[in-house]
Amino acid sequence: MLGFLQRIGKSLMLPIAVLPAAALLLRLGQEDLLNIPVMAEAGNALFENLALLFAIGIAIGLSKDGSGAAALSGAVGYLVLTYALAAIDQDINMNVLGGIITGIIVGLLYNRFHNVKLPDWLGFFGGKRFVPIITSFTMLILALIFGVIWPPIQDFIHSIGEWIVNAGAAGVGVYGFLNRLLIPVGLHHVLNTLVWFVFGEFNGVTGDLNRFFAGDPSAGIFMTGFFPIMMFGLPAAALAMIAAAKKEKRKVVSGMLIGLGLTSFLTGVTEPIEFTFLFLSPLLYVIHALLMGSSMALTYVLGIRDGFGFSGSAIDYALNLGIATKPLLLIPIGVAYGVIYFLLFYFLIKKLDLKTPGREDDEEEAVIDQEVATSLEKENKYNRLAVGYLEALGGKENIVNIDNCVTRLRMKVKNMENINEAQLKKLGARGVMKLSSTDLQVIIGTDVEFIANEMRKL
Repeated sequence: MLGFLQRIGKSLMLPIAVLPAAALLLRLGQEDLLNIPVMAEAGNALFENLALLFAIGIAIGLSKDGSGAAALSGAVGYLVLTYALAAIDQDINMNVLGGIITGIIVGLLYNRFHNVKLPDWLGFFGGKRFVPIITSFTMLILALIFGVIWPPIQDFIHSIGEWIVNAGAAGVGVYGFLNRLLIPVGLHHVLNTLVWFVFGEFNGVTGDLNRFFAGDPSAGIFMTGFFPIMMFGLPAAALAMIAAAKKEKRKVVSGMLIGLGLTSFLTGVTEPIEFTFLFLSPLLYVIHALLMGSSMALTYVLGIRDGFGFSGSAIDYALNLGIATKPLLLIPIGVAYGVIYFLLFYFLIKKLDLKTPGREDDEEEAVIDQEVATSLEKENKYNRLAVGYLEALGGKENIVNIDNCVTRLRMKVKNMENINEAQLKKLGARGVMKLSSTDLQVIIGTDVEFIANEMRKL
């Protein structure tokens, strides 16, 4: 079940990846910026059809081979479900949840039927062509079922959403804490989808993120607290690791850690930093999660409301400066969190003697192995890395399936004992998560997609 939920979480990232483009178009087209209505409407179109994008994206993500037939079936399934439900009851609105449910069902249908063989006289409709057909009938049956059972479910989800939205500082604080705590197992995307796209309603638009861009003055409570942590807190943690490194290694690790801090500041991609200390000290990571929760609660209490299209980064902060509430307060709050992170991390790393980058006992574990780095310079970088990762993972015969999300490889392996963690770290991996006897994640960073593609070729 954990492996299945992680596949759903990974699949959610494909439709979510379109949000930065949607937010950029929507904001730049507004009157207070470029005042280009056609640009604003182009971005708005993506937000208004998020449910359809989720159906398509999740269907692709869950399918065995990322087939276009799965994408088409996702669109077909969502349209059948939506229009059939409208014919049954106009008040039913499954919104993004309808897209998510459709994508999951279509992904499972594709994996079951994409190789189906039919009699010769029906041969044209066999294989992948059969998937949108079976999807149509399946979603019609589900529409008839949902037409009866969904109204009370819809009311229940609405009441849960209203309770969480109205829970105040405690609600957003708990969300911030859980958001970070679920990152190691990759389930934070599931939680984010509920609060950003489902809970709360404003003029027919649901979810904190959607409502923010639709002009809801109360929206942004589940996003604002990210800015101080991602723009200031985690970069300061990276600086603390540099300061705590051994003098002879400080220069070597500075380039890597400064790069990770800059990535967090500019884009809000934080996992590469977080996984540098997650495995070394769960205590340090829990403190990090608590600080995230406190940032969410503090910004709520101070009445600051801001949002983002992708993450709480400097780019999103600058883009939405004109539509946020009290956004300038985030700067001094962020600086304060930066100081807290630096002092706490530096003290605990020294006190607990944590082997963060630059503090390892073994020289070759501090950064990518020098011999490996030299070979990477001579040949195709990602191809060489892929070869190295395959070898460290026990060879291609040990790998059942290769997948990836934004920063990590997600795999099923035959024998977990064949995994060479030390070699993976020499290649630049930030950490290894063994979720079960067959489910494995290797945290690499934002280059992961290029490495995964090369691994698939091999």
